[in-house]
Amino acid sequence: MIHAKKALLLCLMIACILSAAGQRQSRPNVLMIAIDDLKPLLGCYGETTVLTPHMDALAKKGTVFLKNYCQQAVCAPTRASLLTGLRPDVTKVWDLKTQLRDMLPDVVTMPQYFRQQGYTTTGIGKVFDNRSVDKQQDSPSWSLPYEKVEENDYAQGFGRPRGQYQSKASHDQMDRALAQAKTLGLNPKETDQFMNNHRVVVEAANIPDDAYMDGAVARKAGRMLQNLAQQAQPFFLAVGFIKPHLPFVAPQKYWDLYNRESIELAAFQQFAKGSPKHAYQPSNELVGNYLLPDDSRFNGNYALQTDAVQQLLIHGYYAAVSYVDAQVGYLLDQLKKNGLDKNTIVVLWGDHGWHLGDHGIWNKHTNFEQATRSPLIIAAPGFEGDKKAMGVSEFVDVFPTLCELAGLPQPQGLAGTSLVPVLKNPAHRVKDLAQSQYPRGDKMMGYALRSERYRFVVWYQQDFRNNPVDKNSTVVAVELYDYSTDPLETENLALNPAYADQVNQMKESVEKLILNKQ
Repeated sequence: MIHAKKALLLCLMIACILSAAGQRQSRPNVLMIAIDDLKPLLGCYGETTVLTPHMDALAKKGTVFLKNYCQQAVCAPTRASLLTGLRPDVTKVWDLKTQLRDMLPDVVTMPQYFRQQGYTTTGIGKVFDNRSVDKQQDSPSWSLPYEKVEENDYAQGFGRPRGQYQSKASHDQMDRALAQAKTLGLNPKETDQFMNNHRVVVEAANIPDDAYMDGAVARKAGRMLQNLAQQAQPFFLAVGFIKPHLPFVAPQKYWDLYNRESIELAAFQQFAKGSPKHAYQPSNELVGNYLLPDDSRFNGNYALQTDAVQQLLIHGYYAAVSYVDAQVGYLLDQLKKNGLDKNTIVVLWGDHGWHLGDHGIWNKHTNFEQATRSPLIIAAPGFEGDKKAMGVSEFVDVFPTLCELAGLPQPQGLAGTSLVPVLKNPAHRVKDLAQSQYPRGDKMMGYALRSERYRFVVWYQQDFRNNPVDKNSTVVAVELYDYSTDPLETENLALNPAYADQVNQMKESVEKLILNKQ
């Protein structure tokens, strides 16, 4: 009798193990890779100058969304939108200080939903923007504690970077600025701001990849994959890299990939003819936070005056892109090494685009193409790779797409549309328009609609934090750009009679999609 009970117990244990293993095999894992300030300067997007072999290799296994757009071209709002599947006017995260759950206490984020569906969820690095969530990177989202990069996670012989810098020259500059702040008698808050305004903008050092943050993140994420591979439950792992965000710091070998003197500058560095000035921004993230060589100044259109400074900055951006590409490669190698590559959905995105001198501006913070167009690559088990999707897509589409790929029911109320039909057939279109928006202060909001050919922007004067933009809001400016004839956005065509029909169609779409919040 005792032996029979033991045998029965053993059979039950084996059945449970096999059931868990079957669940793991039938439900794919998710590896989400978030990259800060990455515009689609990748080989898989047709770029021939910037070297990104590892992201290109991922693209060959999946689908590249060539006309993908973010919902708002700044870190916290676009990430809050992507990770909830809701637009910024719903999350009410339009800035870098609003807490998501202060606005929507009961919102269910993407990783939180996967957690509710039986997934192990965890992450490391910058996925949410930390200014919009709690100190645990939104604790309801994660079934395992969100990991941090510790002192001993950096390369042997290197401690945690000071700021983001490892070189003596950069540290010396920080020491000089601190001494100057003390001489000026600044209080702690003033000292912090003074230090922010006196940081070097670039650093190239002969150091290992993991002496900087992203290299350390990649290696720790690799160890996390090894642990997750031992678990029965499927996992949702989010890994966030901070480059190519300013400052442009990367090991010297990535700088050496490029010849600075041969770097081409933006072809059009003026405001578009007939466009409103508030469509632009004065590059304060760059000029307000970093020391620029040779006391460089901006001209009336915000452009850096010297070609040499522009080439330095573009060189730094390219180096940082190649550096983060190598970290993506390391992470994908670890996925394969742990036998997870055959049953893991990999989704890679850059949170928004970046101006590199076009229109005379830098950074993001606009509704233009260079700020809102963002890379999105999805590689999923069972879908043939090396596909290019030409139709428009947007970041709110990621949540429903991952649900369908994982075989999960789609939560109610998501703003986006599943892109799985496009994974099956890249010629398929799931929508005609992508929506973006950007505020100017608290009293003006600009909404952009992007079709495959046009960009339409309408600016409303409205106290949008307290009263949503509606049909009664005052229109202060309208823009229309035709990328078939004017890919550099040199002229606002909204008042051109030849485009009257297109303007009227876009106005109707604004009323339907934005004013009625559909």
